[in-house]
Amino acid sequence: MTDVIERYLMLGLRLGRHVDGLVDAYYGPPGIADAVAAESEVDPGDLAAEADGLAGSVADAADLDPQRRAWLGDQIRGLRTYAGVLAGEAISYADEVEQCYGVRPVRVSQDVYREAHEQLEELLPGNGSFLERLEGWRSEHAVAADGLVPALTAVSAILRARTTRIADLPAGEELTIEAVADEPWWAFNYYLGGLRSRVVINTDQPTTAADIVKLAAHEVYPGHHTERALKEQLLIRDAGRLEEALQLVPTPQTVISEGIAETGLGVLLDDELTHELEAALKEQGYEADLDEAIAIGEARRPLGSIWVDAALIVHEEAGSEDDARAYVERWGLRTPEQAARVVRFVTDPTWRAYVITYSAGEDLCEAYVRGEPARFRKLLTEQVRVADLLAASA
Repeated sequence: MTDVIERYLMLGLRLGRHVDGLVDAYYGPPGIADAVAAESEVDPGDLAAEADGLAGSVADAADLDPQRRAWLGDQIRGLRTYAGVLAGEAISYADEVEQCYGVRPVRVSQDVYREAHEQLEELLPGNGSFLERLEGWRSEHAVAADGLVPALTAVSAILRARTTRIADLPAGEELTIEAVADEPWWAFNYYLGGLRSRVVINTDQPTTAADIVKLAAHEVYPGHHTERALKEQLLIRDAGRLEEALQLVPTPQTVISEGIAETGLGVLLDDELTHELEAALKEQGYEADLDEAIAIGEARRPLGSIWVDAALIVHEEAGSEDDARAYVERWGLRTPEQAARVVRFVTDPTWRAYVITYSAGEDLCEAYVRGEPARFRKLLTEQVRVADLLAASA
């Protein structure tokens, strides 16, 4: 391990002590984590200065290849920005997001939302408001709270088999799946290192049989668990790139990860897999017309930008949380309870800037992959930068 890599790991862990959840996962040398834990907290302003110095050292590190230097430079820029925010530096929300993640948040035209609403009206005709029809459709296909873990487990097994056609999973990778409640998110992957993940699903969030497929693809195969296990084996164990043993929320690394998780199902899915998944869900007692659900999901996809809009309303435009909730209900087609969860997420200190990673990550990774398994495998196994995705989308 080179000096700059150890400094990078210590910078991220030191910054993580200031905000709970900022370090998504660490499974590098335990001595580094122990040393940071034994220190007094380092002032955020000092951490910003530390990041500035580290950025220069990485740029001059001749023992690192150019792509690795650039990847680390991106990560350090995100950490430096976040440290500056904690230190009270004046910066706009949009600048904060762009400097952390490499993409700038912009409001989506209401015309885009109107078009999505029209498509959804055609897909779910009937009486009552569209939101009532959508919620009725979701209730009709809902999975009971005590059925979430068994259904997610069964679907994950099928997706795992299909994922091995794209990349050889490392021997010994494994996961556990559990139910939780009272969280601002729908599901979460806690990557534990050692090729292991703990995946949790929120029972407070109404979940359909088709949602189970999407969540399994996002959190497990070929999403977060798959990416982390492959990179732990190939980049850390085989290539010694210990910087990959630290996942940090305010960095471009997360745009890639969320993009992988959002696009992976589309790379895998075909008629054969659709039938296998529907059969597995039926064995669990749930009917799922995945073609219909996918069509509805594609029509709803533009509405995912409503999270970024809500964040911009509150943080960039000085709107109130009530303003943001009302906007999410109207244009995002969300119930009051769902809109409140969105606003809760975008006002959380850890996650408020993170919302850009879902919509931007999906758009950029989809443009990069273009449906080609080999390009998706590259995202899963190599240090691809957000700049690489932007170049491909251009």
